[in-house]
Amino acid sequence: MSQSQNASPQNAWGDRIRALKNVPPVLKILWESGPQVVAWGLILRVFVAMMPWAIAKVAAWIINGVEHVLRHQGLPDHFWWIVALEVGLAVLTGILTRTIDYFDSLLADRYSHHVSIEVMRQAAQLDLTTYEDPVYYDRLERARVQATDRLVLIQQMGRLFQQIITTLVFTITLLYYSPWLMVLLALGIIPSFLGETHFAFLGYAKNFHQTPAKRLMDYLRQVGGSKEAAKELKLFNLNEYLTSRFAGLSEQIYKENIALSRKKLIGGGLLGILGTLGYYGSYAYVIWRAVHGYYNIGTFYFITNAIVQASSNLQQVFSTASGIADQALFLTDLIAFFEMKPMVQSKPHALPAPRPVRLGFEFHNVSFAYPGTERKVLKNFNFTLRPGERIALIGENGQGKTTVVKLITRLYDPTEGEILLDGIDLREYSLEDLHQEIGVIFQDFMRYEMTARENIAIGRVELPHTEAEIESAAEKSLAAGVVAKLQHGYDQTLGRRFEGGVDLSGGEWQKIALARAYLRDAQLLILDEPTAALDAKSELEVFERFAELTEGKMALLISHRFSTVRMADRIVVLEGGRLVEEGNHQQLIALDGRYAEMFEMQAASYR
Repeated sequence: MSQSQNASPQNAWGDRIRALKNVPPVLKILWESGPQVVAWGLILRVFVAMMPWAIAKVAAWIINGVEHVLRHQGLPDHFWWIVALEVGLAVLTGILTRTIDYFDSLLADRYSHHVSIEVMRQAAQLDLTTYEDPVYYDRLERARVQATDRLVLIQQMGRLFQQIITTLVFTITLLYYSPWLMVLLALGIIPSFLGETHFAFLGYAKNFHQTPAKRLMDYLRQVGGSKEAAKELKLFNLNEYLTSRFAGLSEQIYKENIALSRKKLIGGGLLGILGTLGYYGSYAYVIWRAVHGYYNIGTFYFITNAIVQASSNLQQVFSTASGIADQALFLTDLIAFFEMKPMVQSKPHALPAPRPVRLGFEFHNVSFAYPGTERKVLKNFNFTLRPGERIALIGENGQGKTTVVKLITRLYDPTEGEILLDGIDLREYSLEDLHQEIGVIFQDFMRYEMTARENIAIGRVELPHTEAEIESAAEKSLAAGVVAKLQHGYDQTLGRRFEGGVDLSGGEWQKIALARAYLRDAQLLILDEPTAALDAKSELEVFERFAELTEGKMALLISHRFSTVRMADRIVVLEGGRLVEEGNHQQLIALDGRYAEMFEMQAASYR
């Protein structure tokens, strides 16, 4: 459990101060997203920040001029030019403010675009293990939200820059006339600031605590309205059950939100009174000085205006700084997410994948346990896959078949032992280059809500493909027959997410997915339960072609159907994470061991 989850008022300040270290990385991201936009925004804010002081000073001159007239001393020279100057400054302020708003909106779009892309890139390079960790999913969800919802932080930082300049100008003015003015203002404002930061931290702690519940609510909302779950929702009467769970979580979050709002209303209100007293104390002091003849009417106006501006901007500075600290707390997960480094990655100056592969793959005393567990899925596993071989991996669920696939593709690294490719440790090769020589179709393959052409072309996106290549891959996987039935052929959008999309059956989707593997034309082809959704006739057709298309290539096949695995050159039987039998179909039947037992059990079900 992270420290933030144990948040309390006692460690609030420490956490808030530590969270400010998140601001520089965000400023770096902000600058990268639009350096010219950032620069122009800052320049304009400097001018706008000076405008209130300039307008107040000009207004003081005007008031003194009016006082001269009232005392029958005549209108000062250039009086109306001074009036025109104030009007001009007000108009210029409006123009510059609107220009800043334009640059802010432009920067918000650029930042959102830039940081969203960076989140996608970072998520793509992280280890597969991170996707199997619930804590990572909480962090990823918060990082995704923070990537776009922290736009208010961008606006706050620009606003703070402007407020600080305005505050400094008026603070210097007040210090020039009397240091006591700033003392009175500070005594009233600082307690209010402390209260704001305290409640802001409590808000962060509350939101952090609520993240898992909100994720569960999103899941319940999705399940309750999804097409996939509709049948079971009706048949199992799940609607009331899911709705009740959602309502309970929603009520819990509502009560926590109301409790914090109530505390903020009472505590913040009391502290706000102190700020008001500080302001009017300094105001009364200026009135006393003016009554005793220390200031003329113009100077009196200028100082009181400076008090208003200094008080207002000082409070805004504290409030904005508090808001930035609050936003910085929320950025903890985004920054931590960007700081995550994959364990499985290419070494500097990594070797290119061999072309062609000459010796093949060799698992040498490989053991593997998933992070966070001690149970070894593979134990001292030894296995070879030579060029031109078609090998089938079989065994009951949980025996390590798919783990072998993840290791040979280097989605994971072994916990113990080594995997060699042409006699060299797999970790010595460039990861990207290695993956280009491997084509994989998992049982839980992706169904991309794109056109049929794009669904197939995803098999090798780094290369442009001709229409003939797309159609050839579809012919090999039997997907051509599926596409022929579609109204717009290869330009037909698949899936129901977008208007005009057409959904496919499980078997039809599987043929599309197989086409990706054939388009890849890799040296190693891996099919993990590739025909699970196909009928017997389609399965036979696929594997008749599979035998031809894998000629001269390495092929690794995982299947529970013995009619499929018997076509392999060699069958490897896994049990308890170990290789217990291997040979062709006839040899293993003659051995009368585990394979023969499983084959007989499956064959008996067809008699």
